[in-house]
Amino acid sequence: MAQVLHVSVHGSDDAVGTQDAPLRTIDRAARLARPGDTVTVHAGTYREWVRPRRSGRGENRRITYQAAPGEHVRITGSEQVTGWESLGGGVWRVEVPNALFGEFNPFAVEVDGDWIVRPGRDEPKKHLGAVYLDGRRLHEVATADEVPDAPRREEIVDDWTGTVVPVPDPDRTPRVWHAEVGADVTTITASFGDADPNAALTEINVRPTVFWPQDHHVDFITVRGFELCQAATQWAPPTANQPGLIGPNWARGWVIEHNDIHDATCSAVSLGKEASTGDNYATDRGDKPGYQYQLESVFSARQIGWDREHIGSHVVRDNHIHHCGQNAVVGHLGCVFSRIERNHIHDIANDRAFYGHEIAGIKLHAPIDVVIADNRIHDCSLGIWLDWQTQGTRITRNVLWANSRDLFIEVSHGPYVVDHNVLTSPVSVENHSQGGAYVRNLLCGTVNLKQMLDRATPYHRAHSTDVAGYAIILTGDDRWIGNVFAGGDLDKAYHPDSWGRIGSQTGTAAYDGFPTSLEQYLTEMGDRWDGDHNRFGSRVQPYCSRGNVFAGGARPADVEVDPLVLDGTPRVEVVTQGDEVWLEVDVPGADAAVLDALTGADLPPVRLVGLEFEDVDGSPTAFDTDVAGEQLDGPHPAGPLAGGLKSARLRLL
Repeated sequence: MAQVLHVSVHGSDDAVGTQDAPLRTIDRAARLARPGDTVTVHAGTYREWVRPRRSGRGENRRITYQAAPGEHVRITGSEQVTGWESLGGGVWRVEVPNALFGEFNPFAVEVDGDWIVRPGRDEPKKHLGAVYLDGRRLHEVATADEVPDAPRREEIVDDWTGTVVPVPDPDRTPRVWHAEVGADVTTITASFGDADPNAALTEINVRPTVFWPQDHHVDFITVRGFELCQAATQWAPPTANQPGLIGPNWARGWVIEHNDIHDATCSAVSLGKEASTGDNYATDRGDKPGYQYQLESVFSARQIGWDREHIGSHVVRDNHIHHCGQNAVVGHLGCVFSRIERNHIHDIANDRAFYGHEIAGIKLHAPIDVVIADNRIHDCSLGIWLDWQTQGTRITRNVLWANSRDLFIEVSHGPYVVDHNVLTSPVSVENHSQGGAYVRNLLCGTVNLKQMLDRATPYHRAHSTDVAGYAIILTGDDRWIGNVFAGGDLDKAYHPDSWGRIGSQTGTAAYDGFPTSLEQYLTEMGDRWDGDHNRFGSRVQPYCSRGNVFAGGARPADVEVDPLVLDGTPRVEVVTQGDEVWLEVDVPGADAAVLDALTGADLPPVRLVGLEFEDVDGSPTAFDTDVAGEQLDGPHPAGPLAGGLKSARLRLL
């Protein structure tokens, strides 16, 4: 029979776990919990690593870990530190016994691994350790001598785009720390401004994770209603073990919902791969590029059971995820068939503490049949980044603002769908892929295209992890239908050196000169016939469009079908009021572009992969819900709102 195990800060791990005789630690409850059981945790702070031991037995016999209704439960990877000695001028020092850390001292472990961009030989790397004052993280500096004189900074250069971006909360930038790790103690020197670290809540992270099973295939777990924070998570590239502050660690059927998750050194929620399929081999061995090891990891994963029956199908919903160094949600391979929905994601890597090619609010590799829906994502270095094997993926009804870049789809072959999103940052879309359908979005930034002729990546059989083939990225084979482009500023979006093979433009102008049908494409290839190996060369693929609107100087491609080009200046602003998100928009004249109802059956299939645009169940994708949740039936104006974009103020989330 299912039971409820109770945990309280006033309990004892020698107790039986009833409400009258609760356990003291959540991890003790995890040792006892069996399929169908619920672990109810009562108010307080729990400084521990919870390691679920047993799986649930399906959707109806989950093991559920939940905060008691109406009670605030904090599970943290940190420990409180007292005994700080004042050095004057707001600078303090403390010696922490290394016994506090056990075998893992995050202040001795560098942020390092595949795809990290390393500083110069003489420049020190950042560490996994962190110091928190009243719950807020201080910044690391390279030496103790820098602590008293750390400057106030208002701006910083974005490593990827080369553009200058504002620093969040510049008044806190002089609050910094440095750690020196000795044989017996770790000495931390920190600047706390006017605060007394002995009177305030001063913490340091000591654990690599907070809620993470040590074994694989611990399935059907629900984690609900907690504050989960302050874990020294390691750098999580797709070619390595990918631990997060919380995650399933190569399993199936987790539900992570209604949590406040923050202050992971690198990644918060991980739906990622495990170590046997590769663990930073490119960095450690130095014999092959990371690309080759990543390709090998796909086939290695197939050999250990990477399929729908054993991996993925997770749900990450209604969480508040913020203030992490690398990702809010990360995952290679292990994210397949999952849903990421209604999350509030912000302040991910916006302080640029370290830099690498795996940083975004949501960063997924191989997101096969993943749905990313109804999320609000802002103040991140990059909002959503889907990299490799974006197939059967749908990005729908998300609202993104105040990011350096909103959406990046890299080296994928489709079919994937981007529909009814609001993308208002300087870079709306980076499309280094092919086979996408962009339907009824509002875009206020640039669109970037780039061929990737030096990286062939896999594609799959429909709704499966079975590999069907692999190919390079020629670009094109895209469908842009019923979108509204509301301007864009190239100077704010990109440094010219990073524009790429085809480039960044406002509107769809990057598709200038593309063929507009498969027949035209094949005819042009036929004229260049030189044997099968050279027939296609690097020629871009067909571009399909209709019913797009261009305002604020955004320019249609010279091959655009029936574009509506408007004069005047559009107004688009995302406004927040507490937990609510509103869109204030006025694009005069945009409502003149009216499109009939649309499904995936109305779109040409993806050329290379040979698949249709359809949902996981095999039915054609239905573009029948606008960004505010209103049902669409019959003709409607272009853009993400059923009622159009003329003088609208509408609550979105």
